[in-house]
Amino acid sequence: MTILDEPKTYQRLDPSGMLQHLHELPDQCQRAWQNALAFELPQSYRRVDRAIILGMGGSAIGGDLLRSLALLENRLPVWVHRSYGLPPLLNENTLLIASSYSGNTEETLSSFVESLQTPAKKLVLTGGGRLRALAEKEGIPVFPIDYQAPPRAAFPHSFIPLLGIFQKLDLLEDKSADLSEAMQVLNNLSSELTESMPLASNQAKQLAIRLSGKLAVIYGAGILSEVAQRWKAQLNENSKAWAFYEIFPELNHNAIVGYQFPSEMRERVLVVLLHSSLLHPRISDRYRLTAEILTEAGIEHELVEARGDSPLAQMMSMVLLGDYVSFYLALLNSVDPTPVAPIDYLKKRLAEP
Repeated sequence: MTILDEPKTYQRLDPSGMLQHLHELPDQCQRAWQNALAFELPQSYRRVDRAIILGMGGSAIGGDLLRSLALLENRLPVWVHRSYGLPPLLNENTLLIASSYSGNTEETLSSFVESLQTPAKKLVLTGGGRLRALAEKEGIPVFPIDYQAPPRAAFPHSFIPLLGIFQKLDLLEDKSADLSEAMQVLNNLSSELTESMPLASNQAKQLAIRLSGKLAVIYGAGILSEVAQRWKAQLNENSKAWAFYEIFPELNHNAIVGYQFPSEMRERVLVVLLHSSLLHPRISDRYRLTAEILTEAGIEHELVEARGDSPLAQMMSMVLLGDYVSFYLALLNSVDPTPVAPIDYLKKRLAEP
């Protein structure tokens, strides 16, 4: 029997309760949606033609997924800014959203302070900290996050509110039906991936075992490009493992040539190809042909299909699967998935005078 099928494994290696956050993800999405629909913004916020989302790590990935959905509708450009400073061309028609779960993210705070000197329409998503205090002082609307979790586990509250706010401002089409479908997909998938479901019928456990001892390389495309990035980050933070991601079709113009050397890496890599039925047919052809090239190079790979009909449902299904995979891999690595000691160390050193 694998340790992933032993209840004591979860008691021993998950004392901080990351598994509970996975259990709660579907319900937290629904809760975040209701909070977003009840949130009021000034009417002037409808008069924008671009959006910029400031954020880092788990607080930024929601902006990435929103950008993917906005691209499908071609209503307005959305940028996600992961750094200090600000992108150019902020004006009165810009919606600028600062997203930081803690409210103390250094880069986001720096950019937000700089944005106060611009005429952009501003909004803050946060659980508190200096960001919330500053926004309230400046009279800037604050969407409060009241879910207690590590930032990456609070993903529903950094993504779904953006979806609801953009819908309310007529910056996206009505997503109510898509969200309803996504919730059904998430609930069904969650019952298949939960820890009580044995290895023989648990896709996440099976993939985690395949990834154990391997370097994970995640391939994505289109609406799953940012989901591939989410997988990479979750494998880093939860599993404490090296992981990288690549995007189709760009990877077909460079990455596939690099499978040859160092030759010893061929046995140490597992490529996970995240595929959507909504991708351009030629992109799907590229998945198939890339898998052939990987096979020829002697590199293990696995194709994973998104669930659902709508882009939102497919994106969310892949997020949930990746989160469970990273959690189970953490247990296989004999580590608690919650702590992120190197990040804490870096922040502490940066705070030194």
